[in-house]
Amino acid sequence: MMNRIDATFQALHAAGRTALIPFMTAGDPSIESTLPTMHALASAGADVIELGVPFSDPMADGPVIQRSSERALARGMSLRGVLAIVAEFRQTNTRTPVVLMGYANPIEAIGQRAFVDAAAQAGIDGVLVVDYPPEEAHDFAAMLTARELAPIFLLAPTSTPERIAQVASLARGYVYYVSLRGVTGAGHLDVADVGDKVAAIKSALSIPVGVGFGIRDAVTAQRIARVADAIVIGSALVQTMLDAPADAVPGTAGAWLHEIRIALDEAQINRGE
Repeated sequence: MMNRIDATFQALHAAGRTALIPFMTAGDPSIESTLPTMHALASAGADVIELGVPFSDPMADGPVIQRSSERALARGMSLRGVLAIVAEFRQTNTRTPVVLMGYANPIEAIGQRAFVDAAAQAGIDGVLVVDYPPEEAHDFAAMLTARELAPIFLLAPTSTPERIAQVASLARGYVYYVSLRGVTGAGHLDVADVGDKVAAIKSALSIPVGVGFGIRDAVTAQRIARVADAIVIGSALVQTMLDAPADAVPGTAGAWLHEIRIALDEAQINRGE
């Protein structure tokens, strides 16, 4: 059976569309809102959902996502809790891929093999572990691949050809290109520079390239969609959810994402795709 990520990108490519991948932290702004927000994002046009596993020292994340992780941990969210939410999501949504994004420590606490088995059983489709570099992740990537889960890796503006080749040998699903130096939610995007780097990455591997960090609205998403297979948008969505009234988080998140979905599709229709 084809992994849901592969099937999704195959269908999008055939339709000439860019994947929209929202990131949210499980358990924030509340544990109760996480599951309905996942459903709202899927209904609003999310092609893949990246679900953040809260961790106490998220060194690759900017302040917005760091604080969301702290709030989720304070409410008692854990890796096992995240898996339970995904299993519940799968009871009614068997189509939308879910990728866990997080750090090594919670996985190590459970044990890599036990985690992979639990993730597969819950209905996870891919796993991105920020602090598992490719040169240290061969065994973990093999475990994921054996269970038809995609090992997903980050590449950055500073990634060398050697690092890109290492990622190409292990990665499945898609790779996540970090379009800015620094942490999530930072800075200004140079679309031409991003396009050049994405082209270089795509020449070295055969899977889609998603771009994230610094994409905060429909206009930025449209610009990056010209050069990427997928748009990953996190900090702006996390802040939008935090600012929403407690009983309106799923609806607010869905409406916000839907505007970006419409903008992406309009931009691609206008250029004849």
